[in-house]
This record gives sequence, C-alpha cells and structure tokens, in this order.
Amino acid sequence: MKAVNKHSRIITAATKVFAKKGFFTARISDIAKEAKVADGTIYLYFNNKYDILISVFEEEIGKLVIQVKKALEKETNPQKMLEIFADKHLRTMKKNRNLAEVIQVELRQTNKVIKDYRNKTFTEYIDIVADIIRSGQDAGVFRPDIQPDLAKRAFFGALDEISRIWNISLETHYDVDETTSQVLLIFLSGLTADNTR
Repeated sequence: MKAVNKHSRIITAATKVFAKKGFFTARISDIAKEAKVADGTIYLYFNNKYDILISVFEEEIGKLVIQVKKALEKETNPQKMLEIFADKHLRTMKKNRNLAEVIQVELRQTNKVIKDYRNKTFTEYIDIVADIIRSGQDAGVFRPDIQPDLAKRAFFGALDEISRIWNISLETHYDVDETTSQVLLIFLSGLTADNTR
C-alpha cells in the first residue's frame, strides 16, 4: 500500500512541478522535494523524466477516458453525449489546473517520446468525440459532410483553449455550465443535419 501511495504522490508532485517549471526545466530533485521523498526513490518507480511525464498522461488522461466512457454508457443522444464530454473535460481541467497546464504545454512539445505517446491514451480520449460524431451521422442528426477526425480536433481545441484561459487567469466570467452550453451551441449549429444557412 505504501508503494502505491508513493507512486501516486510522485505523479501528483510531478504534475505540479511540470506545470510550474515546464518539463525541460524541471529536475528529478524538484519532483522528489515536492513529493517529500528521496531523489533515489523516484528511480524505484520511474526510469527518467520522460517516463514520469508519460505516466502523468497515461494515468490522469486514462482516468478521464474511464470517467467519460462511464458517463456516456446510458446516453444515446449524440448531442447530449458531446455535452457530457465537454462538461466532464472542463470540470476536470478547472479542478486540476496543474494537469490542464501540463496537457496544454507538454502535448505541444515536438519530442519523439511525447509524439509516440500521443498515439495512445490521448488519441483514445479525443477519439471518443469522433465516435460520437459518427454515431450522430449514422442517426441522421449530424451532417454527413463533416469529417469526424477533423471535427474531434476542432472540438477538443475549443475546450483546450478555454482551459488555457482559465489557467492564465483565476478570474473568469463564465462557469462550466455556461461555457459547455456555449461550446455546444457553436458546434451543434455547424453539425446539425437540418441547419439552414
């Protein structure tokens, strides 16, 4: 049980340190200090900084994947499903600003290790949006000319930008409910099959 606690403490500490200092500036000793463990303890659980960063994504985004999929299990309306995804993502990012910062900064890195990682858990996460859009197209709710793989990035990009603004300023004029509503209004106006222009 102690090993699990230490592992969890290191992940939490690393998320905070990476958010504050950036991945490349952060040192193993900074993470150890934040986690209140000896530097050598880090290496009992992780090979290096890249391993820690990938573990942050794997575990934290992995949790989001599970939570979002569970929340979507009993919903069949694709519009409502997009709302659930947006709401869950925004609430998580607002609650965990350090994670939001790490996602925003580190996912934009060009390092090969991170690029390889992007093809795994993170892709699984945003693919949820593409799957929702496809199901909406199959049901005739969303326009058939929308490309789900492009739309998922546009949709996630909007949520990511909102999270970035929240992270920069503690003051915000919009709460999660209103923000989710606005994002859905913008996107559904462009996705709905009976949209008149």
